[in-house]
This record gives sequence, structure tokens and C-alpha cells, in this order.
Amino acid sequence: MHEKVLIVDDEKSIVTLLQFNLEEAGYQTDVAFDGIEALEKIQQGHFDFIILDLMLPGMDGMEVCKQLRDQNIDIPILMLTAKDEETDKILGFEVGADDYLTKPFSPKEVIVRVKAILRRALKSERKTSKMIQIGDLHIYPERYEAKLNDIVLTFTPKEFELLLYLSNNIGRILTREQLLLAVWNYDFVGDTRIVDVHISHLRDKIEVNKKRPDYIKTVRGLGYKLEEPVI
Repeated sequence: MHEKVLIVDDEKSIVTLLQFNLEEAGYQTDVAFDGIEALEKIQQGHFDFIILDLMLPGMDGMEVCKQLRDQNIDIPILMLTAKDEETDKILGFEVGADDYLTKPFSPKEVIVRVKAILRRALKSERKTSKMIQIGDLHIYPERYEAKLNDIVLTFTPKEFELLLYLSNNIGRILTREQLLLAVWNYDFVGDTRIVDVHISHLRDKIEVNKKRPDYIKTVRGLGYKLEEPVI
């Protein structure tokens, strides 16, 4: 069965271009031309991936993404925008986007991004590695899930991949550049704040006091490391 991609953009020429190239690459597609229509289709149907424009009528892409993540819908999202501002990228990742591409773009680049994100998601789903326990935190790689004190935690795909990578390198100092390459699979030149945003999200979910974290430590001037909490 081919993966199904929802394309959300109010520019019909872009929708047509993406639809043609994705279908040529073997994907099924559906389209929505505004944020409200996109939410309705996602809630009523099944999609493996969403390509989501930032600037949409009715409800913008940022709000669509936020609402999906608030509803624990963790379908991978590639956000498109005509803007090239650092703030927009950070905001996109803050509300749960998995990747970010600025217009104008090459359709081939979109397909490369879609394949890479879906491949990593599928690899994580197929993992049969055992549960990882760090203090009261239990991480289940094969279920894409973690529990803290028996409470199930919810993550976006990228948040979970980051947590899993940190847990597989427990006690090791990892630079922001290492984390970008390992979790996002390519370099975001100058965009290491994306790592900081995701670390902050993880701390919101696993730390009692994120200003004095027990698990994810900041190593000033170097990066981050995950540690066993001191009892």
C-alpha cells in the first residue's frame, strides 16, 4: 500500500505541481486549499504525511499544526512558507512541524524530505529494541512511546527521535550540530536553535522543574546530555 500525502496550499499551481510529482514518485495524494478543510480531512481520513503551507485562508498552517498536535495527531508535517525568517522556522518547530522548506523549492527536494521523514518514522515503528529505563522514565522504541511514573507521555515524531537518540547515548555530551545531523538527517546551517526548542519541549514533559532538570542537562558551551537522575 502506498503512503497517502495530504497537500495543503491555497496556490493551485503549487498543489498541481506537488500532486503530479508525488504521484509520479508512487504516493497517493489528496488536497485541501485552506486550513479548515485540511483539519476536516485529517480528522475524517487517513494520511501518512502532510505538506502544509504556512499562509492559508481561514486558518493558517501554524494553527492547523498546533491543533493537530494538541489532539495528539502525530502525522509527520513538512511546512512550506514563502517567508525565510528564522522566527517562522522556530515557531513552526515549536508547534510540532517535523521539517521546514522555503518557497520557491524544487519538487525533487520535497520528495527527498518526504522520503527521509517517512523512512525514519517507519524505521522507528519497526524497531524491536527493548524498553529503556532511566530513573522513572521508561522509553518504548517499538511503540514510539514513553512513560514517566506510569503516566503515558505524548511526543511529536521529532521529539521522540531526539529523546531516543539522547537515551541511546546516555551520559555522553552531544553538540547541537551532532543532534541536528542525527535526528534531522541533514544540516540546518545556523539553525541550532531548533534543537533548543525541542529540548525545551522534552523538558516540559519529563522534568519536574525544567529550570533544574534531573534528566536532560545543559553542558554550557558544548551541548546536552541525558543522565540518570540523582536520587
